[in-house]
Amino acid sequence: MRRLVTAVVGAAAFVFSGLTIDATAQDKKADKGAPKATIKVLQENDKVRVFETTFAPGAVNTAVPSSATRVVRALSGGTIERTYADGKKEKVVYKTGEVRINNPSPAFTAKNVGKTEIKLYVVHVK
Repeated sequence: MRRLVTAVVGAAAFVFSGLTIDATAQDKKADKGAPKATIKVLQENDKVRVFETTFAPGAVNTAVPSSATRVVRALSGGTIERTYADGKKEKVVYKTGEVRINNPSPAFTAKNVGKTEIKLYVVHVK
């Protein structure tokens, strides 16, 4: 088990230092009053942060750790729309039970654009 954790930590090279992502002014207006995604930290130490993020339909997460790799498992799948600082939008579909390794990317805001709740289990290496 320790080897697996070490492998994930080594492969992830992930920094989650409470990054806050600024959306464009237009997106802020569109999401004003939208519910916020909830983040529940399950475990954390000086090297790893493990948490669950729950997106109600229409919920927005403006604190997406995107500067490094993270391991994400969809406990309840759905469609998330990412909006990058340059205004580019991308839809990401998570299937329930799916595991992904999300590589570093530019900063983005995530929004649940589906009609069901999405719950993601995330391992973030600091």
